[in-house]
Amino acid sequence: METTTRLRPVPARRPVRTVSAVVCVVLGLGLIGGAATGTWLTGDSAAEPAARDAYTTARALWHSVPVDTLFPRTLKGDGAGPGGADREWTRIAVAPDSDCAGTLDPLLLSTLRPVGCGRVLRATYADATSSSVTTVGLVFTRAEPAGMQALNARFRGERLTERTDLMPLTFPVEGTAAARFGPAQRASWTVNVLTEAPVVVYAVSGFADGRTVTAPQPVDKATAKGATSAPAQAGLGHEAKGIADRIERGLRATVSAGAVAPE
Repeated sequence: METTTRLRPVPARRPVRTVSAVVCVVLGLGLIGGAATGTWLTGDSAAEPAARDAYTTARALWHSVPVDTLFPRTLKGDGAGPGGADREWTRIAVAPDSDCAGTLDPLLLSTLRPVGCGRVLRATYADATSSSVTTVGLVFTRAEPAGMQALNARFRGERLTERTDLMPLTFPVEGTAAARFGPAQRASWTVNVLTEAPVVVYAVSGFADGRTVTAPQPVDKATAKGATSAPAQAGLGHEAKGIADRIERGLRATVSAGAVAPE
């Protein structure tokens, strides 16, 4: 049951012609160099409006597209499991769109403050055996491209995706496989700051039986070759990564389609 709410050499005997040719070459190189320098300094002017269009489109997605577009009822994870095994996930619950406060952990919310948190959309999925559950979220921000690029650089530079105190919160739902999916059940997670859209994508996974996880791991560690932790052995890093990747791909496709200007 589900809860839903893009030159030949010039002969030396003709010095005048030689000088003329040299002058032409120098002028030509100057023009080419000037054009290249202009492009390097100013960037591709056509790209800037396109980026703004994509941001405008993405910023409105939380209320302008069907929930099934952002969070499909089923997700195919061909090769997404441990050892390249195929996975499949079923959506078991969708949360109403919500404010950021109370939906995000306070420290994570504080970290996202520079980009201005607008709305949060969440859904929870279960694997085919209902032994694991994963909450995936889309945080829509108020930032422009420069702001998202700066936040992305900070997350990478400071390795914020590895900090357990920045783990996203779960979305448990009574009467589903995620009924006991609380903070103590979080096993693996990922947070990805997009730069082509004002959105942060996250996912957090855990066991559906309510067991406590004492040493959660970010997906990079939980999916590393030879990892022996409980989240790694259970494939929970692959669960979080696989679901986040597919929701992110769908978001990118939706933004690209919506940002294409009519002929």
